[in-house]
Amino acid sequence: MTMAEFLTLLPFVLLLGAMAATPIFAPGWWLRHYAKVALGLGAITAGYYLLALHDTHSLAEAAHEYVSFIALVGSLFVVSGGIHIGTKGKATPLTNVVFLLIGAIIANVLGTTGAAMLLVRPWIQLNKSRIAAHHIVFFIFLVANIGGCLTPIGDPPLFLGYLQGVPFWWVTQNCWPLWLLGGGLLLAIFYFVDQRHYLRTLPAQREDKPAGEAWKIEGLPNLFFLAVILVAVFVEKPLFLREGLMLAAAAGSYFTTKKSVHAANQFDFHPVQEVAILFAGLFSTMMPALNWLNQNSTNLLGQHPSPAIFYWGTGVLSSTLDNAPTYLGFLTSLHATAGAEDIQPLLVTHAHHLLAISIASVFFGAATYIGNGPNFMVKAIAEQNGVPVPSFINYVLKYSLPFLLPVLVIIWLIFFRTN
Repeated sequence: MTMAEFLTLLPFVLLLGAMAATPIFAPGWWLRHYAKVALGLGAITAGYYLLALHDTHSLAEAAHEYVSFIALVGSLFVVSGGIHIGTKGKATPLTNVVFLLIGAIIANVLGTTGAAMLLVRPWIQLNKSRIAAHHIVFFIFLVANIGGCLTPIGDPPLFLGYLQGVPFWWVTQNCWPLWLLGGGLLLAIFYFVDQRHYLRTLPAQREDKPAGEAWKIEGLPNLFFLAVILVAVFVEKPLFLREGLMLAAAAGSYFTTKKSVHAANQFDFHPVQEVAILFAGLFSTMMPALNWLNQNSTNLLGQHPSPAIFYWGTGVLSSTLDNAPTYLGFLTSLHATAGAEDIQPLLVTHAHHLLAISIASVFFGAATYIGNGPNFMVKAIAEQNGVPVPSFINYVLKYSLPFLLPVLVIIWLIFFRTN
């Protein structure tokens, strides 16, 4: 890597460092100035591409991806905020396991963003008498990421693969064993972690009064707007029609939802505002990183890379870059490795490599807050509801490394090590 290439990557590195460290060491300063930091660093990279490189194509492409991302995430946030799921009683560890399993299944129909935004508030409500950081982290692991690996709708990388020609049901047919293993292991780990927490907090729970609200769902008309968003995902032309339909659905939901439903959900726009600002900086500053990856991945991977290399390569970068463009970067490298321009030959000669890319982009997206779009939104909503949420660094050190990484290693050992 040359010095010039390093300097172009510096704003991205600085933004990641600020997001990781500043909320720990200077939380008040970060809360007041995170927008200036993210947008300022993003403007430096955008200015370099515009004024020095005169590369308007990359800027337009990144802007389009950002608008599509925010339209999807923002519209699902607004519509799900108009649906209130009332919970009854207190959650036991077994109840929580069932809830997370249902959420992981729903993620394949509504997408990880839709499922996470719909279920995070009732999840917090269900565990309100003993809510802890591990409840939020495992919700991100299972509902906002790993659960959605069975369909192209489930997670953005897989949808991009579908648009590139991967058959719709190929994902289901090939990913279900890994979904069962990864999800099952994480549910088992969660049960033991939550069981210990449940027993430790049992005396305090006995003093709490039982929750008086019965299981109920309000705001069901918003299911229509949710359906509009899901249909819009498949609209490709004309340009921005997809995003327009999503935003129209969000506006229709917001203005037709009863105020009492929004009040019950403690709905406001702060979580999506934070995500929009931070990811504006990320989408801009990550352009040099993605370009460097596309240009050097073949040299980095070698002439005949194994599926394991694609698994770990896609995974590690999906943890620090957004997992959707990382998926595309390694899919491009796979085309170059196989010497095939179309997707169909890859499904025959390099299916296991494609499986490695697909699984790694989805599963490793849970490793950090920025690996996948819903992660940060779940964190913001949890903070808004007064839930103790780990910092960027603690999320990785206390949860991703001890709990998620062993699962990822087991998947590598069983499915990708010897191929």
